[in-house]
Order: sequence, then C-alpha cells, then structure tokens
Amino acid sequence: MATTSPVTPIPSATVILLRNAGGTLETLLLRRNSKISFHGGAWVFPGGRIDPEDHAPGQDDMLAAARRAAVRESQEEAGLNIALDDLIWISHWTTPEGRPERYSTWFFLAAAQDEAVQIDGEEIHDHRWAQPHHALASQRTGEIELPPPTFVTLTKLATYRATHEALASFTKREPEIFVPRYKPVSGGICSLYQDDVGYPDIDLDRPGRRHRLWMVDSGWRYEQTE
Repeated sequence: MATTSPVTPIPSATVILLRNAGGTLETLLLRRNSKISFHGGAWVFPGGRIDPEDHAPGQDDMLAAARRAAVRESQEEAGLNIALDDLIWISHWTTPEGRPERYSTWFFLAAAQDEAVQIDGEEIHDHRWAQPHHALASQRTGEIELPPPTFVTLTKLATYRATHEALASFTKREPEIFVPRYKPVSGGICSLYQDDVGYPDIDLDRPGRRHRLWMVDSGWRYEQTE
C-alpha cells in the first residue's frame, strides 16, 4: 500500500500591529484573496513565507530571518514600515500533521506607526482596524472567517485596553509554542495544545490543566487554565 510522505512545514512569519484609536486598542486585519489555497478569504495579520533574502549571508538564524520576513511582509502587504527592534516575539505555530499545506510560523507584536494602510490588491483584498473583541464577535456571527491562530491571538489581546499595556505584558512573557493536535467532537473539532493534560493521547476528559480551542458549530471557545 502506498504511503503519503509527511508534509514539511514552510517557515513563515506574521506581525500583529497595534494602535490606539478612540481610547481603545485596535489591531490590523487583512483579508486574504479568496483564491489562495491556504485560508483563502480569511482575515489574518500581515505575514507570509520566509524568503531566501530574509536570511543573513552565512547565518542559519531562523528567528532573525523571521523578524526580517515580518518587516518585509508588513511593507509588501499593507505598505507599513516597522523597525526590526520593535518586534516582540510572542508565539510560534505549526500547522497540524495531516494537512496538505503546513506552516511553521513565528508571531510578532509591534506598535503601528502613523501611516495609512495600502494593501497590495493581489494577495490582500481588504483591510480593517478592529478592536479584538469586535473581530471575535464578527467571527461568531459569520461575518468574517478567522484561522485558529488568529482567533487565539485576538482572544489574548482582547484583555488589553491600550497598546502600551499589551506590549509591556508580552515583553515579560516567554513566547508560547503551539503544535495543535485535533480531536473530532460533536459539531466540530477540538484543538489541543502541548500544556493541556489531554495532549499526549488526545484525551479530552482527563482531569487537569486545559489548553484547547473548541471549534464547534455553536461557537468557537478558547480554554486555558493554570
């Protein structure tokens, strides 16, 4: 019987840009071209693949290359300029095994400068600045589609009222590493993360720490307990 070769994750980078508007925190979301195979039509943060030119000559530092890719993609997709030193690495996500297209993505956080967004019109077809809880509400009503990493990140950002609060908080934290494992459940899928007590054997009922995302028809729900 023929076997399918495992899909190697493609290195990529994403930057979550924050600003204060009307006394509240907002983040930039971009709508991907619906014809793109990976999350086409979804609303995401600026980002993309790490290109060869993102690597410094003679170096094999993927984190440094990811930072340069995040800066480049922000400029290419949204016309916004960010300084490398302003990027705060907050998480890393790997697409689950079994998917036809997989990514290994570094997520960075940064304050946006006072520039107008200029989307490229090719990969990106629309943009919006949104309060995190408003974006999550729009996902619940079906107005917009959010990939799981975007949903989880917005959920975490929704607890902050201002850009400086979010930046100060994430600067003190260790980056979170997400390698999801999926479990079919009634009405959808539950995604478990490494520090969930049920992660090793995908046991949803074992008592203990929870760190999971319920992606079900009744509404997505992120659960993280200590």
